[in-house]
Amino acid sequence: MFARQGFYQSTVSQIAREAGVADGTIYLYFKNKDDILVQFFNFRAKQVFASFRQEVDKSGNSTDKLRSLVRRHLEEFQRDGDMAVVYQALTYQNIDLIKDQIKEVSKMYLDIVGEILEKGQEEGTMRKDLYISLAKRFILGAVDSAINNWLRAGRKYDLASMTEPLIDLFIRGIGNR
Repeated sequence: MFARQGFYQSTVSQIAREAGVADGTIYLYFKNKDDILVQFFNFRAKQVFASFRQEVDKSGNSTDKLRSLVRRHLEEFQRDGDMAVVYQALTYQNIDLIKDQIKEVSKMYLDIVGEILEKGQEEGTMRKDLYISLAKRFILGAVDSAINNWLRAGRKYDLASMTEPLIDLFIRGIGNR
């Protein structure tokens, strides 16, 4: 419901009807609509980040780790397009109710990317003079932009197919050396 109608336009009655339960049943598990959103977000964030970490940990070098992270990120959002809509809307609407969770999720993602970049520097596959804080935000922003473009295009193409172009941009940049 949140993905189709937006958070503010959705009602507990609509959510209950979609879930196939009575309105009162919802209140056995959630305090209100806000609580549904927070619990949904926390539950899915834990699932998604566990899959991110698993993919990164089983990859070899830093470039493969970054590729695995980006691919898994795009695959997860493509697999659950409604989650992608809700997450992107929450991120850009800056809803106070979920603002702290969004910051926490962003920090977790940036931490994973930071680990990968530092490993790349240790391996010698990534520049030593790399401004890691900026690079982390560049990567998150580029992946986020790819997801937003996919959503705006009506989910009409394979989002995960953007993995290699993104990795190429991250690793090789736009310059002609």
